[in-house]
Amino acid sequence: MSTPKPTPKPKPASASKPASKAKPIVIVSGVAVAAVLLGVVSYTATRPASPGAAGSSAVADVSADPSAGVYAELEAYARRDASDKLALGRADAPVVLIEYADFKCGYCGKFARDTEPALVKKYVDNGTLRIEWRNFPIFGEESEAVARASWAAGQQGRFWEFHKAAYAEGAKEKGFGKDRLAALAKEAGVPDAARFAKDTDGAAAREAVRADQEQGYSLGATSTPSFLVNGRPIAGAQPLETFTEAIEAAAKAAPKKTAPSKKAGQ
Repeated sequence: MSTPKPTPKPKPASASKPASKAKPIVIVSGVAVAAVLLGVVSYTATRPASPGAAGSSAVADVSADPSAGVYAELEAYARRDASDKLALGRADAPVVLIEYADFKCGYCGKFARDTEPALVKKYVDNGTLRIEWRNFPIFGEESEAVARASWAAGQQGRFWEFHKAAYAEGAKEKGFGKDRLAALAKEAGVPDAARFAKDTDGAAAREAVRADQEQGYSLGATSTPSFLVNGRPIAGAQPLETFTEAIEAAAKAAPKKTAPSKKAGQ
């Protein structure tokens, strides 16, 4: 009688890697080139030095040539929706700056406080520039919660006021828990607190944030802030001059509007 062979013990299953919440969209043609550019530059220039901080001191490559570094396919990422509550400026402005950012990102806050107001005063107010916000939360649950809250504030016409409060000096250090989000909404002048709380946790907010995230990942953005200026990728909280040069080059290259011809006798 033969001795039965011992049953081999099953090998322990290897720990599976957590699935990414937002996988990059497949990119085709010229967009792939821009995606590589923005992805590599964004990561190397703006990767967080420590949890909760991201940014750059490097200057993006911006040329005086208005067509340099511009990808026509990326211009279509601008929504130009006049009803977009997370946008600032005329829908038909010749230049659109799209910002992919996270409210927990320190350098996004620096851009919001130090650079964006100057761009608004110089270019948005005279109709040259439109700024379109994209929620791109990359620092975990609080990032996603405040992204949804910003969208909810926008539904009551207070997105930019919420944006200012959330990016105030020292704001992110206080965290973005539920009570803190309610306090920011109050500071921003959101009129209906109950609706704000409901919208923040609602499916529409989650879908809006997911759509913004997917667009950012499709560009290859891996860190914040990342920008598009009429199809030109810019990574990091660059100096004001970098954005000024990019905006003016884009405005120069934009098709000129022609006034409607007057009928005889008018």
